[in-house]
Amino acid sequence: MVGTMDLNASPQPEEDEDTFERHLEEAYTAPEERIETAVEIARREREERRQRLKRERPDDRPVHVSQPPVHDQLFQIKNFRSYDKNKLPPGWLDCPASGQEIGCIIPSKVPLGEFFNDYIAPGKRYSFRQVIHQQRVLGRKLGLVIDLTNTSRYYQPADWKKEGIKHVKIQCKGRDSVPDNESVNYFVYEVSQFLSRQKHSKKYILVHCTHGHNRTGYMIVHYLMRSLSISVTQAIKIFAEARPPGIYKPDYIDALYTFYHEKKPEMVMCPSTPEWKRSSEFDLNGEAVPDEDDDGGSAAPLHENNEIDVVMTNDDVLGDSIPFDQQESLRQFCYQSLKLAVGVRGNSQFPGSHPVSLNRDNLQLLRQRYYYATWKADGTRYMMLITVDGCYLIDRNFCFRRVQMRFPCKHTNEGLAEKTHHFTLLDGEMIIDTMPDSQKQERRYLIYDMMAINQVSVIERPFNERWKMLEKEVIEPRNYERQNIYQSRNPYYRYDLEPFRVRRKDFWLLSTVTKLLKEFIPRLSHDADGLIFQGWDDPYVPRTHEGLLKWKYPEMNSVDFLFEMDNDRQLLYLYERGKKKLMEGNRVVFKDDSDPASYSGKIVECSWDSEEDVWVCMRIRTDKSTPNDFNTYKKVMRSIRDNITEDILLNEISEIIRLPMYADRIRNDSKAHHHTNSARRR
Repeated sequence: MVGTMDLNASPQPEEDEDTFERHLEEAYTAPEERIETAVEIARREREERRQRLKRERPDDRPVHVSQPPVHDQLFQIKNFRSYDKNKLPPGWLDCPASGQEIGCIIPSKVPLGEFFNDYIAPGKRYSFRQVIHQQRVLGRKLGLVIDLTNTSRYYQPADWKKEGIKHVKIQCKGRDSVPDNESVNYFVYEVSQFLSRQKHSKKYILVHCTHGHNRTGYMIVHYLMRSLSISVTQAIKIFAEARPPGIYKPDYIDALYTFYHEKKPEMVMCPSTPEWKRSSEFDLNGEAVPDEDDDGGSAAPLHENNEIDVVMTNDDVLGDSIPFDQQESLRQFCYQSLKLAVGVRGNSQFPGSHPVSLNRDNLQLLRQRYYYATWKADGTRYMMLITVDGCYLIDRNFCFRRVQMRFPCKHTNEGLAEKTHHFTLLDGEMIIDTMPDSQKQERRYLIYDMMAINQVSVIERPFNERWKMLEKEVIEPRNYERQNIYQSRNPYYRYDLEPFRVRRKDFWLLSTVTKLLKEFIPRLSHDADGLIFQGWDDPYVPRTHEGLLKWKYPEMNSVDFLFEMDNDRQLLYLYERGKKKLMEGNRVVFKDDSDPASYSGKIVECSWDSEEDVWVCMRIRTDKSTPNDFNTYKKVMRSIRDNITEDILLNEISEIIRLPMYADRIRNDSKAHHHTNSARRR
């Protein structure tokens, strides 16, 4: 069993974490119920202003500071808004300071630095000092401030740090642009990270944009969606009750439903714009005031659909990037699940299992062990890690990108399951199906193995158990829920809006290989370049698996080289012991008279032209950043020389399946398969 892995736990704590906590403990005093009067505030801030001016003029010359009587200063409150409106964020003065806590999160408008105090009446001021004081009165101890504004002019982050409060800046545009997905991932990770580090004392997180409603609400709703088993409607309601009227921009609300593939209920109404916001929409000259703190750049349309009429390719980048520290912690889980030593931080090698090319020597393994066969799809290799926080596609560079998918656990009631998979690790390949009649494209993830389920490693179980478990634990619950939702009166989760379809990849008895090659592969709606032979009783073997065999059509046997241009020289490199190895005497040609210089620095997949003794570039491998290892090259060359054609392969297999080991098991497996299909039909 793999030890529990906290998604949000960094591999190494931040160096200044203890410093923040120590400062917090030193700075914190018991809550005081008494709040300063306006007169006391005026006196204190007048003295602070005098001290500030004194610091700004270090010479010894006397500085005269005008100090009007207190009653005159209070009288001027009536006139503040008549001349200072354009110096403050529009609508800020009358916007409520903060909302109720949501767990340990406090939504707030932006606290303004004390250099704004000259333009704000004492009773309206809201700086870091007021924030800390107000929260202490309520018995709350701040430990983190997350700033979502698109500017740095409102206050100095050092003010928080001096109080032992960590400050995180996630710059998000206002106006008509919702925060981008990478910023959302960063926000959710920072919040989860902070809360997971809570030790003895409970500390709170202040989250603010300019007014603490739209961007703040958008981010908090995302956090609620990824930490609780609730709907978008429920999450929006939670925020609205804590920070009335909640998110009041309809595009923000629509974007949340779209992101989480939920149908927006007709009863959900967007709140009207608050009065304090409506009154600030025009300046004194009747001109429109830029919304929020946007710096004037144009905002991208919220619902622009970039997928329309765009041809899908295997090189498309899927999902959204995640914070580096989160990626490191997820990498650690993968290594632990596969029982590998944890890689060097930031320099980890992809741990997924790789097949070796079929040659006349390892062909004999088919006689010694019991194998099943499947087609070799010409797609993109991904592992997938499923957590309650989201699903992560893991590419050949061992980089993680988040995709919004749903994977319920089995034994659920009808409708949305309360429990979803958490730290389930899968292996598979992404393919693109093209319908022959309509030419419509559909992306599909073919899962062929499972390495961990809900934090428990299963790599030592035989493949046939893992493959069956994959269907029972992952595919069937998902299909069952999808069918129930589709048939319900209120199908509010839209599986059809997910970025790709999911299914288990089929494996067949070795006796079906002829039909697989002659009938199945020619009818596929995606490309295939050969066969995979999987040991039915094998454990999952990370990295190179000598018993996992791939046979490719002879003309499709290929090697991935690093191609570089040195003046006029064309150089091909492989890797050996982690270093580049120049392949002297190897040449490559490019189709369609392409300019070789455009391939320089790229990983190129090449097939061998035996007549011309030259490598032919087939494509650029955008999913890889390193070439094949020299040992892999030798195995491919051995396979090319052995030249196991389709006829040779089929003749060998026809002999193999007559062996007693195969004949008996094929007969038993065929009966079991027939029994299973009969039970399903009943």
